[in-house]
Amino acid sequence: MVRNRSGVTVTMNEDNLDRLERIFADLNSYAVEVGIFAADDSFYAMLANVHEFGITITPKNGRYLTIPVSPESHGKRAGDFPNLFRPHGTNVLAVPKGRNDFEVLFVLVESVTIPERSFVRSTFDEKEETWSEFLKRQLNLVLSGQISVEDMFNRMGAIAAADIQEKMANSSPANAGATISAKRSSNPLIDTGGLRQRVTWKVVRRNA
Repeated sequence: MVRNRSGVTVTMNEDNLDRLERIFADLNSYAVEVGIFAADDSFYAMLANVHEFGITITPKNGRYLTIPVSPESHGKRAGDFPNLFRPHGTNVLAVPKGRNDFEVLFVLVESVTIPERSFVRSTFDEKEETWSEFLKRQLNLVLSGQISVEDMFNRMGAIAAADIQEKMANSSPANAGATISAKRSSNPLIDTGGLRQRVTWKVVRRNA
């Protein structure tokens, strides 16, 4: 389309205008979500929420929580040990070891406070500027027709998920001493690696 205004000729490419309209429509239609999704694994989503915000845990039944303090009891329950007993005058559960000794497997406590160890919100705070610059560069590729809006959000999701996983690998505060003894690791966010592996992203349509 050619228009002449005040002696100035303006050439407009209607195909480009249509493409730009589609791009802006897609920018308003798509979004990227990053994290651990309950729909994928409700247990790990719950675990992520506990670490992200912190929590104080109290027993549902009885007076005490049983906290594993040995590699032998890590990931197990007190009921898994038929010969478990509570030595007189202590707040521990143990199994016999030899004739006159015992090995402590659990400590009895009335509550446990898991401190906040944010890895999603804190990564966003730390990487917000970097991510914004990345999106600007990707948007230029979208406008030049090299990638789609959906591609842009997928790339952003991949970058964000990787940054969150890196944050988890360097989490603080460290585990308590008893937890370190039981799981043989000071990192509270990495045990089997299951939580970290489930950090992912989804490109979704808004209001869909």
